[in-house]
Amino acid sequence: MDLKIKNADLMGLKADLLVLNLFEGTTVPGGATGRINEELNGIISKFIIKKENFTGKFGEMYLLPLPNCENYTKLLLVGLGKREDFTINKLRELSSYIIQKAKKTHNVKTVVSMLHGAGCAGFKPFDCAKAIVEGTMIGGYSFDKYKTSKINSIKDFTVAEIDAAKYSEAKQGFEKGLLVGDTINYARDLITEPAEKVTPDYLSNLASELNLDEVKVYEQFDIINMQMGAFAAVGQGSVNPPKFIHMEYKPSKARKKVVLIGKGITFDAGGLNIKTATSMLTMKDDMSGAAAVLSIMRNIKKFKPDIEVHGLIAACENMPSGSSYKQGDILTAMNGRTIEVDNTDAEGRLTLADALCYAQQLNPDVIIDIATLTGACVTALGSVASAILGNNDELIKKLLGCADKGGEKLWRMPMFPEYESVLKSEIADTKNSGGGKGGTTVAALFLSNFINKTTPWAHIDIAGTAVIDKPVAENPEGATGVGIRTLLNYLLSE
Repeated sequence: MDLKIKNADLMGLKADLLVLNLFEGTTVPGGATGRINEELNGIISKFIIKKENFTGKFGEMYLLPLPNCENYTKLLLVGLGKREDFTINKLRELSSYIIQKAKKTHNVKTVVSMLHGAGCAGFKPFDCAKAIVEGTMIGGYSFDKYKTSKINSIKDFTVAEIDAAKYSEAKQGFEKGLLVGDTINYARDLITEPAEKVTPDYLSNLASELNLDEVKVYEQFDIINMQMGAFAAVGQGSVNPPKFIHMEYKPSKARKKVVLIGKGITFDAGGLNIKTATSMLTMKDDMSGAAAVLSIMRNIKKFKPDIEVHGLIAACENMPSGSSYKQGDILTAMNGRTIEVDNTDAEGRLTLADALCYAQQLNPDVIIDIATLTGACVTALGSVASAILGNNDELIKKLLGCADKGGEKLWRMPMFPEYESVLKSEIADTKNSGGGKGGTTVAALFLSNFINKTTPWAHIDIAGTAVIDKPVAENPEGATGVGIRTLLNYLLSE
């Protein structure tokens, strides 16, 4: 889909579909919608509003053929909802709905849209354009690489703004939105690809090709030599050897250093505690955290944050075989802490433990990990919100704000020390799993054993939000690229 923005009058362009908007309760259209209404002899006010009783509720849509219009064959009028409830996040969501509607509309390949939100809503043109293009790219995403019959798609989507001053500001927001959307969709591609392709070696090769200041890939013997005993154990049952990936972005005048860690289990069969067939069906997505970090690092030089950013991925497969690690094994992490293996399907926290130890050797100001970590998180929050936990209130508060700004939902969960009692081991420093109750908190408390208490750290559990089976807000079903907007907002606001 070719996305662009033009400084032009809507009626000076041509397309299959024209998209206009209306606030709830509006009977006399104003702004760009009002101008088009007049040029089309009152078709919106006389027919869509009056005769068809279009109310303008949020997400309401009315599609009308325009047989006598030279510029457009169809008109799509969309409801913005109540003026006081309309936000930039709502605009992003609505933009996703619009492109999905356009894709399903017969004989629509080209679309022209007004710059929603920059008129009567009073939002900044930069924010409006950015939200529109993000929502359009999220809603318009499809993965038909392996289909012999390709999915119907829109070829051309243009946003038009006649006011030169608004257009100048909007163009900058549009370009920023294109970059954010590209980052999200690249991650979605990685998550959706089959695990036979996306192996640890595949991820390390992608990382090695990035335009970064430095990329280091540690092989299995390096991982063992660095005494990453927890990570090494998880990957030892697979024919595809593990890779530890370290990506570096170092601007000349960095104000601080941030480490991002993405869980990179490219396929999780559960190890010897093998998953059921149903549970294993989606386990190619257990590298969604890694996909987010890799995608951010892929575009980090284009975003140009003035902070040093390190992206870490401990990539491996958790497979059952004669060489798999076993229940009862004692593993030693990079910091010397010993771990009794209670469950081989609680593997992500083992890989993250060593990644956290490695991260601290970089002397960072902040560490953030993102992981599809616990089924308990899915039970607690479903597919609507991700969980956030950590050891620093200021960092967590900042990330909550960054999530809200980007239209992503984060919910803070507790790290009360009482939960940690289930991790007590009689023969090692800790167990890797405590059983069923409070699983999201227990997993975070396990990870906290591999963090220096003075280093600000946040853990984001995206187990329920990385891949969804029903649409949530702007995200259609499938891989979402969740966490990317939150992390980008954080990096660009520091």
